[in-house]
Amino acid sequence: MIITEQKPIEEILQSLADCQKVFLVGCGECATTCKTGGEAELAAIKTALEQAGKAVVGACIPSAPCVAAKTKTEFAKNSKALKEAQAILVFSCGLGVQSVKDNDRLGLTVLPGCNSLFGAVVDGQGNFYEKCSLCGECVLSANGGVCPVTLCPKGLRNGPFGGMNKGKCEVDNEKDCAWVLIYKELEKKEKISQFRQIQKARDHKKSGKPHRIMVKA
Repeated sequence: MIITEQKPIEEILQSLADCQKVFLVGCGECATTCKTGGEAELAAIKTALEQAGKAVVGACIPSAPCVAAKTKTEFAKNSKALKEAQAILVFSCGLGVQSVKDNDRLGLTVLPGCNSLFGAVVDGQGNFYEKCSLCGECVLSANGGVCPVTLCPKGLRNGPFGGMNKGKCEVDNEKDCAWVLIYKELEKKEKISQFRQIQKARDHKKSGKPHRIMVKA
């Protein structure tokens, strides 16, 4: 899940300085869960924009705006309102914003209403935890399912930093050291020998941007 936060209304209004008529796009998945781009959030931003003198001509919430087919379907349903708009304000992660731009056939100004923060897992209470850096070279199998690239502030691949103190991270003594967590997990699984295996340095070419995977015909 991509975690987002809404931009301040002042920043949104500044980006809309040259646009009077606005169409809103939300996200039925990640941004709805984050409470940054669901029905309630779009209703609130509509009120805020109208109070600032903007005209909200319509809105839609694709289940996943990052998927072209979902966005195209919603745009087809709202074609009349979109023709009245000067800008599309998107409340999703940056992927959704760019998908909207790619699938807008009217050449409208497409603007983000959110900042994209990180990819996360969601626990049973609805809290968000960043646990993967999308590095392109997963090491979870060697580290007891704990990612040192993400959970260690220095991304260390081979054991804790010398400043680790009583199992806590040198950078933030409120956090457990990722490598202490790895050691405990491997110990529980009776695979402590893996802890002594030297991991190769990361191949940063695998996390080079932008990625693309083409569908074979």
